[in-house]
Amino acid sequence: MTISQVISPQLTIPPLENGDKLTRAEFERRYEAMPHVKKAELIEGIVYMPSPLRITRHGEPHADIMTWLGVYKAATPGVSSADNSTVRLDNDNEPQPDALLRIQQGGQSRISEDDYVEGSPELIVEVAASSASIDMHQKLNVYRRNGVQEYLVWRVLEGELDWFCLQAGEYISLSPNSNGIICSQIFSGLWLDKSALLARNLARVLEVLQQGIASVEHQAFVQRHLDKPRLYS
Repeated sequence: MTISQVISPQLTIPPLENGDKLTRAEFERRYEAMPHVKKAELIEGIVYMPSPLRITRHGEPHADIMTWLGVYKAATPGVSSADNSTVRLDNDNEPQPDALLRIQQGGQSRISEDDYVEGSPELIVEVAASSASIDMHQKLNVYRRNGVQEYLVWRVLEGELDWFCLQAGEYISLSPNSNGIICSQIFSGLWLDKSALLARNLARVLEVLQQGIASVEHQAFVQRHLDKPRLYS
């Protein structure tokens, strides 16, 4: 038996390294060969591998976002949320956003046969601590160019939250209304009390969300999407 016969083929695949410049196909090949790596992203053809995540800077804020989106999903047939799922956007970009919300019936994205999101989810959320620069620049431009309709960035260390909406090919920042609430332009009833979220007052965040879910606009949104033919999974 030769040496080449006893070496696992997997060992011939180079490991992913932060800063590698790769095609999307090569990025996926290397990522799949490293099951111990929990998060790696391809942004404009460059590999980004984040540092370990701290609980107060990322873990707890991330959990609050997923709770908020999860409650909305539970009350809104026809939409789907996901946590840290790989998204195939284009040949140079395969991010793994912290959270996303997508329209299942007639939306912009679909689930591929190998269980990835392909295309642009309607809403992407990034919880940014050490990654704030990338999230507010490279990723923002990638999401804008690929038609992600809304993009929310929670800059935890700065105590700020930015919610962008795509209008005429540009991201416009959404401002809270007179009650301090930001209302999604795509997902009717997805309301957010910005100050409550930044203060980690999840009870208030969910109280305001329930008001949005109870709105006439949300009921019409649900009915509209239930009536659509199912184009994508």
